[in-house]
Amino acid sequence: MENRNHKDSLFIDLFCKDQKSGKENFISLYNALHQTNLDLKTTTLEEVNIENILYMALSNDIAILVDDRLIVLVEHQSTINENMPLRLLEYVSRIYEQIVPSEDRYEKKMIKIPYPEFYVFYNGTEEYPVEKELRLSDAFILPNNKYSKDKKISLEILVKVININIDKENPILKQCRALQEYSTLIELIRETKRQNPKAPLEKALSKAINDGILEEYLKRKSTEVRNMLIAEYSYETDIKVQRREAAEQAKIETAKNLLTMNLSLEQIAQATSLSLEKIQELASDKTK
Repeated sequence: MENRNHKDSLFIDLFCKDQKSGKENFISLYNALHQTNLDLKTTTLEEVNIENILYMALSNDIAILVDDRLIVLVEHQSTINENMPLRLLEYVSRIYEQIVPSEDRYEKKMIKIPYPEFYVFYNGTEEYPVEKELRLSDAFILPNNKYSKDKKISLEILVKVININIDKENPILKQCRALQEYSTLIELIRETKRQNPKAPLEKALSKAINDGILEEYLKRKSTEVRNMLIAEYSYETDIKVQRREAAEQAKIETAKNLLTMNLSLEQIAQATSLSLEKIQELASDKTK
């Protein structure tokens, strides 16, 4: 625990990694999700460490064994990926592979495994429902439309997406103080940046401490928190840039295909939203 990775997100540190308050915050969140009353002193948490496969550069996910359940938490600041159930299928398969001894899988007697639950906490800036369920089965190709939606599905992953933005007033925020204060901190950072894009993170963190938002945690881990936030915002910026570049490349490939269909350059520009100058450039390259 001492040599912790600064690439862990603030969310994951607050609800799991932090030695002093991580367990308490996780149990509070668990109780809010399940309307239970697990006790801090008597409840045992076991973190499942696997190679990160949901994100390449930033650890935004955690798996915890508690109360005979396998709880997977994922924080999501960018646009919700509709393929999250598929990604979590791979994720949970690796977890079960790790926690169930290989020799036990061939026993005749059924092996009991923890009940899996998947939660994505969304605090991005795009409009999104207060809560939404994503299902792996929605991605299935139904052969010859032969299976109706009410037919039993042989494989399913259910992901509950919870919007924790303060303005959404999700009831779970009132039930878990740490989550409410975390969401308030994120909104405070955004508001500070909206007022002055060049404002240092320290300004928002100082205001949070003065307002009693995660006060003890921020005072105790000020340098680590700053490093985590810088990594998170840099990562989110990188993702947005990559998506813009991918979208631009897709338009270019479409334009190249349309150039073979004897359409006018103006028509292609209108169809792809690329500039006429860009279409002329592609046409010129094509004739070389």
